[in-house]
Amino acid sequence: MCGLIGLYNPRGFDHSIPTLRLLGTMADSLAHRGPDDSGTWLESACGVAFGHRRLSILDLSPEGHQPMVSASGRFVIIFNGEIYNFSKLRSELDNSSNHPIWRGHSDTEIILAGFEQWGIRETINSLVGMFAMAIFDRIERKLFIFRDRMGEKPLYYGFVGADFVFASELKPFRLHPSWSENIDRSALALLLRYNSIPAPWSIYRGIKKLKPGHFLEISPETFNRKPIETPYWSLSEIALRGFAQPFAGSEEDALNWLEILLRDAIRQQMVADVPLGAFLSGGIDSSVIVALMQAQSMQPVRTFTIGFHDPVFNEAVHARKVAEHLKTRHTEWYVTPRDALNVIPRLPAIFDEPFSDSSQIPTFLVASLTRKHVTVSLSGDAGDELFGGYNRYFSGASLWKMISGIPAALREHGADLIDARSPAFWNKAERLSRRLFGKRFPVAGFANQLPKLAGILRVSNSHEMYQFLLSHWLKPSEIVIDGPEPALPHPMNPDMFREGHEGFAPFMMLSDGLRYLPDDILVKVDRTAMAVSLETRVPFLDHRIIEFAWRLPMAMKIRDGRGKHLLRKLAYKYIPPELIDRPKWGFGIPLGEWLRGPLKEWAGDLLDEGRLRRDGFFRPEPILKAWNDHVTGITNNQYHLWDILMFQSWYNHTHAAVTHSHPGEF
Repeated sequence: MCGLIGLYNPRGFDHSIPTLRLLGTMADSLAHRGPDDSGTWLESACGVAFGHRRLSILDLSPEGHQPMVSASGRFVIIFNGEIYNFSKLRSELDNSSNHPIWRGHSDTEIILAGFEQWGIRETINSLVGMFAMAIFDRIERKLFIFRDRMGEKPLYYGFVGADFVFASELKPFRLHPSWSENIDRSALALLLRYNSIPAPWSIYRGIKKLKPGHFLEISPETFNRKPIETPYWSLSEIALRGFAQPFAGSEEDALNWLEILLRDAIRQQMVADVPLGAFLSGGIDSSVIVALMQAQSMQPVRTFTIGFHDPVFNEAVHARKVAEHLKTRHTEWYVTPRDALNVIPRLPAIFDEPFSDSSQIPTFLVASLTRKHVTVSLSGDAGDELFGGYNRYFSGASLWKMISGIPAALREHGADLIDARSPAFWNKAERLSRRLFGKRFPVAGFANQLPKLAGILRVSNSHEMYQFLLSHWLKPSEIVIDGPEPALPHPMNPDMFREGHEGFAPFMMLSDGLRYLPDDILVKVDRTAMAVSLETRVPFLDHRIIEFAWRLPMAMKIRDGRGKHLLRKLAYKYIPPELIDRPKWGFGIPLGEWLRGPLKEWAGDLLDEGRLRRDGFFRPEPILKAWNDHVTGITNNQYHLWDILMFQSWYNHTHAAVTHSHPGEF
């Protein structure tokens, strides 16, 4: 893992030394992403400047230093990520007629040799790995920036003054002397709906995230035109191709292929010149990863988990049982509420733009624990999106099938009846029902679920249903002042996946793979891990596994009301079912309770009506109502409030605003 920064202005740089100083300062703002080495490269006449911060994983020698120039001198690269098939590519290059003379054994050098031997596009398509990179062709004077297929590694870009700037995070942009901030209120509306800001938007107008599987090409001739992102790999195309050419073998054949592919991906991702381990939650995904790691290791694999003393949020006991069965070298840390609360003041700097998935806190804690022992950690992320693990894939599909058969007018009438009564009324009704029925009362917490039911009854199609299931604030444009919410492009119509009534589940899985996974899950893992200089690797995101998973019939993913059918069968080959078969468990914290307790003063300060009006981003009335209803226990608005609080905290941090009390004081 590394941090990269680049400037491009084909008119050239007048003063080399000030440009290099600026470049060094901008790169140093990413030192957490690369604490082991730093470097800059400048070609003033072409107007190109590269800066790099390195976390050394492969080839710890100076031969892995970046920016790196190709053997012929034609190409210059800055690279963040890992190429897992670098040994295979090196062998292919060695067997070519014009084989290179190697200086070291870094994957970066192999990429450069590929550019010279095969060309840029062919080389990119040959890579198995995660990456964000920039390449400058000194002969054609073209700049290329690339992002990996699924968006594991971040890359922002945009014009700052007269310069085209790109970087791993937003911090370097704010150090440019021509920086002028303009918060994108449409992106803020997206944050309130999805708890993250999806690509290509960023919190700043004019600064974009390069979409996964895309690249930009800029030359002196195109510099003054609007940059156009070009795809080199498409998850949507992979999904459609998989449905058009489904796996034709038996379930046993599919299980064998999955094991072969996953074993190979894990074998490649276990290659490192530094200590390596894995996150272990005790769930199916991480347990499969660790089991296949241990099956290919001569030594006990290092595994890590955190636990909470509150059993409602504690996964550590399950992880420990799996670790004992697999005989890993297991480390756990039972964190206190104070440990978790102390993370909150650091979140604005860690994420660098507003991000409000509250599992960011335990994710940072487990990354912090892991980094004390290893430099690289494998994770089980993406198993849900590929193999149908989220409850919404089967419960949401069943619910949509049920309500879509009810006339729209009748559904609207039912929603109106629910909304006609206040949350306090439904809370009172729930308490009365509990007294009458006791343990026989059929639905726990139904008072909090009724507003969701009303919203579901009002959706008019399956896409709206999916959006509702993922939404926090249902009408963000009514909360954000002058913040019209942009419509995200539909990946495709659910009917394109039609298999009887099963089209909705794969539609949701694809939508999650295009947005939720890269913009939420992978952002959370990358930023928290990089904050402590830990490299994370995700074997399920090997694109060969992705392509295989999309060829599998849905019956091999979702069966009998449970997801990850095939993945479960693979897990059972290594781990007894009773150790991992349990309801899906999110990586959560008691956020609602904290907002009524130790976080109440901090949150109340950030949600102060006067502050909200002065800052001018939000209409205070609905926010203050949500806050009051939450504090008094009428409703649980923890996620809605966390969206607002994470923006307010980030805004306070980045603008050094005057506050009544320090955000770190609880």
